[in-house]
Amino acid sequence: MVRLPLTPAEVERGQRLGALLRRARGKRSMLDIALDAGVSPETLRKIESGRVATPAFPTIAAIADVLGLSLDAVWTEINQPEGGVGPTTSGHTAREPLAS
Repeated sequence: MVRLPLTPAEVERGQRLGALLRRARGKRSMLDIALDAGVSPETLRKIESGRVATPAFPTIAAIADVLGLSLDAVWTEINQPEGGVGPTTSGHTAREPLAS
């Protein structure tokens, strides 16, 4: 199976996810968090560094659980553009014109 290249938006979202997980982990050991979540430390390192921009949902759910993060909070955080304009309920950002 050929994997399509990531879009710039997906790469940016992966970087925001990594930053969120690093902040939530704080001074706790990457090894401890990874083992408690049932993922390899290498997987967690790659996610935190943004090298894996689109990790599997169960992986993120397990890590978020160990870190005490709700999936809603994770979703909201990683979908915030740098400018602070978030997605609307329609899935479009406030700056995007809707197609007629």
